[in-house]
Amino acid sequence: MQERTTWSPGQRLLTAGLVFMVTAVAFEGLAVPTVLPATLDDLGGLVLYGWAFSGYWLTNLIGITLAGVEADRRGPLLPFLAGTVCFAIGLVVAGLAPSMEWVVAGRVIQGLGGGAIGSIVYVAIARGYSTSAQPRMIAVISSAWVVPGLVGPALAGYITQETSWRWAFLGLAPLLPTAAVAVAAPLARLRVGESAEGGDPMRTVRDALQLAVGAAALLGALSAPSLLVGVPAAVVGALLARGPLQRLLPPGSLSAQPGRGAAIAVLALLTVSFLGVEAFVPLAVSSLRGAGPIAGGLSLSAAAVTWAAGSWLLARLAPRRSRRTLAAVGLGLILAGIALETLVPITALPPVQLAAAAWAVAGLGMGLAFSTATLICIETAPPGGEGATSAAVQLANALGIAFGTGVAGAVVSLGATTIGLAPGIVIANLLMFVVAALALSLVPRIPDRAPPGAHAMPAPDRGPAL
Repeated sequence: MQERTTWSPGQRLLTAGLVFMVTAVAFEGLAVPTVLPATLDDLGGLVLYGWAFSGYWLTNLIGITLAGVEADRRGPLLPFLAGTVCFAIGLVVAGLAPSMEWVVAGRVIQGLGGGAIGSIVYVAIARGYSTSAQPRMIAVISSAWVVPGLVGPALAGYITQETSWRWAFLGLAPLLPTAAVAVAAPLARLRVGESAEGGDPMRTVRDALQLAVGAAALLGALSAPSLLVGVPAAVVGALLARGPLQRLLPPGSLSAQPGRGAAIAVLALLTVSFLGVEAFVPLAVSSLRGAGPIAGGLSLSAAAVTWAAGSWLLARLAPRRSRRTLAAVGLGLILAGIALETLVPITALPPVQLAAAAWAVAGLGMGLAFSTATLICIETAPPGGEGATSAAVQLANALGIAFGTGVAGAVVSLGATTIGLAPGIVIANLLMFVVAALALSLVPRIPDRAPPGAHAMPAPDRGPAL
């Protein structure tokens, strides 16, 4: 009989606070793509639409890294409070924004805070709970995605429709500092890191900063006013990003070498393709087809549910099914979902039903393929290298979302100024279809079975939010 885990009052308070913070960050991540079409109608600035997502994830990378280092040096309390304040300030800046530039600025500030919060959540699990309680706590944190996934987009659409898109940002701002203060005491009691991992932690922070700047330069080159500006920006961005990527990712990731490198590459390409399309699903439904913000969010809710279902399905099938088969089936569903979603802006079929059905198919595929790639990364981590592998998975996710939304945003913006918004979204979707097909072509390079002594599977969740 399994021994029941008993938590102290401090642990219960810490658990409640962490769950609330994760729920708030998840709700905001799922609300933003729902309300951004209304923001665009109000403020204009389509050229910056993709930056509202990619800017968040580039600074999220910095927040994750910096908070992790500071948690080891000084304890988790200060970086957690700093992250919460940054996230709240970002909400206020975006909610009061007089232009799209200020919305992007608010999202950039939110990214720093969201990265720090996410990093400290897992530091708190590692240091604040017994080994036997940690799996249960990870499952609790994963479950914190359920409610935002089910009701977050529709609720954000309702708020936008009945009041203003601004309240999707401003409504959470006063609640986060209150929750942070409530968990300050149990966080303050957690120990400082007892030993440092190999390497210079501040070098990791510098690498994260350099990578974010390089990635921003690469994305900025896509919307540069001329080749004279765009080409040098792209060259500088590539030079800045290459070194940090080689140091922060497992060997062979950039060239998709067979094994863990290919799994990281597949995971990044999956994120690029799926999130690059998802960012513009509400825009196609609510703005192009005139179905309204609530309808625009329903597709995201459908994908959140099926993503979780795909993740749990992987948990059931992984012990006895081929890893390559599961990843290939997942990618096939993503390709089908993207193809169907591409019909939304150009067909007379009902936009709500078509978009929700299409993105539910893609979400199921993402749950299968994303979880399979993540599982392979963890299973193939060298002994003692689990932390570095986990960081590499987070890095691949963050960069995938940043580049997927940034590239798609540049394509949609260019299309809108030349051939129209609907054709621009179609072209962006087709580009993401090609990226997903590239990921499918790399599946034969990933391990087909779990290696002997493989690590336990991570708890399934909805995955990254925009």
